[in-house]
Amino acid sequence: MASWSEFVAAEPLLAAGIRALVHQYGPGLGYLATVRADGGPRVHPVSPVITRDALYCFLVDSPKRRDLDRDDRYALHSFPPDSSDDEAYLSGTAHPVADVERVLELAQQMRAEPRVDWRLYELTVDVAMLVRNAEQPVGSDRAPAVRQVWRDPLLPHRRGEDLLDQRSDPNREACEPRECAPPCLSR
Repeated sequence: MASWSEFVAAEPLLAAGIRALVHQYGPGLGYLATVRADGGPRVHPVSPVITRDALYCFLVDSPKRRDLDRDDRYALHSFPPDSSDDEAYLSGTAHPVADVERVLELAQQMRAEPRVDWRLYELTVDVAMLVRNAEQPVGSDRAPAVRQVWRDPLLPHRRGEDLLDQRSDPNREACEPRECAPPCLSR
C-alpha cells in the first residue's frame, strides 16, 4: 500500500496526469466505488483532496463510509472531461485519519461543514491507471488509447492484473474492453 507521495516519487508524470484529471474542474471530482456488505459495488460521486503528501476524501455518515469502515478497499475514477474520453483510475485502501491537526487543516481548506458528521480518510494507491484517447475527426477510425499503469511493487500479484498489463501494452492490438479487462476497469 503506497501513499500518494510514494506513488508520486515512483511515477511523477503519471501522478501529475491523474491529479490533472481529478482536479480538471477545480476541486477534486470523482466516483468512489466501495464494497457493499453483500459483496456488490457501491458507486457515489465524491470530492477527493490531493495534496503534495497524500490523497484524501471526506465522507459523511453514509452507506459508502460504513462500507469503508467494514472493508477498506476502494476504487476512484475521475469525472469524464468535456473534450475527451480520457480517464484516471486509482485503487487501494482507505483509512481514517487520526491526526487531528491534519483533519482540521484540510477541513478548513476544503470548507467542510463543522456541524456535519464527516470523517476524513487517507487513500493509499495500490494501482493507478491513466488512459489518454487521441482526438479523432468525426467518422474516422479511432486510434488506440494510450494506457499507463502503475502497481505498487511491494504488493503481491492479484487476479486480473495480467489483464491490466495486456491493456497497457502498446504493442498489443486493441481489443474490446470486455475481452481484456476485469469488470471494474471496462467501460
